[in-house]
Amino acid sequence: MLSFRTPGYNGYSVKYSPFYDNKLAVASAANYGLVGNGKLWILSIQNDGRIIPEASFETQDGLFDVAWSELHENHILASSGDGSISLFDTTLSKFPISKFREHTREVFSVYWNLVDKTLFCSSSWDGSVKVWNPSRKQSLMTLSSAKDLTSKAESLSPVGKVPLSSSRPTPYNPNNDCAYQAVFSPHNASLILSVNSASHCQLWDIRQPNPLTMDFISHNGLETLACDFNKYRQSVIATASVDKSVKIWDLRMIPNIKHQFLPLGNKIGPSPLNKLVGHDFAVRKVIWSPHSSDILMSCSYDMTCKVWKDYTDDRAKFLNSMKLRHGKALINSFEGHREFVMGCDWSLWGAGFAASTGWDEMVYVWKAA
Repeated sequence: MLSFRTPGYNGYSVKYSPFYDNKLAVASAANYGLVGNGKLWILSIQNDGRIIPEASFETQDGLFDVAWSELHENHILASSGDGSISLFDTTLSKFPISKFREHTREVFSVYWNLVDKTLFCSSSWDGSVKVWNPSRKQSLMTLSSAKDLTSKAESLSPVGKVPLSSSRPTPYNPNNDCAYQAVFSPHNASLILSVNSASHCQLWDIRQPNPLTMDFISHNGLETLACDFNKYRQSVIATASVDKSVKIWDLRMIPNIKHQFLPLGNKIGPSPLNKLVGHDFAVRKVIWSPHSSDILMSCSYDMTCKVWKDYTDDRAKFLNSMKLRHGKALINSFEGHREFVMGCDWSLWGAGFAASTGWDEMVYVWKAA
């Protein structure tokens, strides 16, 4: 196990570089992200096992997420509590090379498109998901996770590969649910998966005039904090919630929006393909392994990271309850943190290695599987 301390800053997100096997980025915030500035750390893992800071960038508000560019080895996005997204060049000065301002509340996630590498998306507490091109100051598209389940894309006139929207900031609507995370599909450049505080898991197709193609209750009305696409099975996703569980879904088994009716106040959703139970508090992040189709990792407010094996596969139609038990699915538990674990990531290079960060001001690199 390797470690690095981020003194004075509580960790929120950690990501491995897609270009270098020894480089990490960490988003952090002072005072647990409640008030104060933030700091982006670029860390380098040395051959002797030390982790040293290669660069750092201070920001005026706390940072909640980071995403490495899929096109440029030195470019990285950081999302902020002031509603902005900053693009940094790790080789240049202490200031971002570009800034994107449309969200009206905290931006809780940023994610680079792994297929069309000119796009990234963001999700915010203002209830919206936005699609961006780093060469433009204005977003290309705005999607809303409002309670009425309708898309709020402002303009759908196709320009190039994606629709173009108005550059107006998203107006704050107290009835909107916080969009905690949005991720692009690694199989289809046009699909975005998002989750929100009303327990909705939503699938968007940005090629369509009405992008919202699927919407279902994922965790019985409780806040859903994270989601991820399986890297090998196109229709399989995972979600994580304050109900302390991770659920695995096959989207082929869930009706699309045209054949689905959700009455107002509905709290019961479809049955998952699998349910992983073992955390003692809310699950903050879930991420599938880039090396295996049946391994995933989660981190939680219970101060642990857990590695799971999913015993279902893409041909499964029914659950085997014996395989859903905590002792069967759990294959590793990392308990090095002493505060909430807020972020985790798999190494793209060393199969089975992972990194995690949390409110204890620590970053750990450890053997996960």
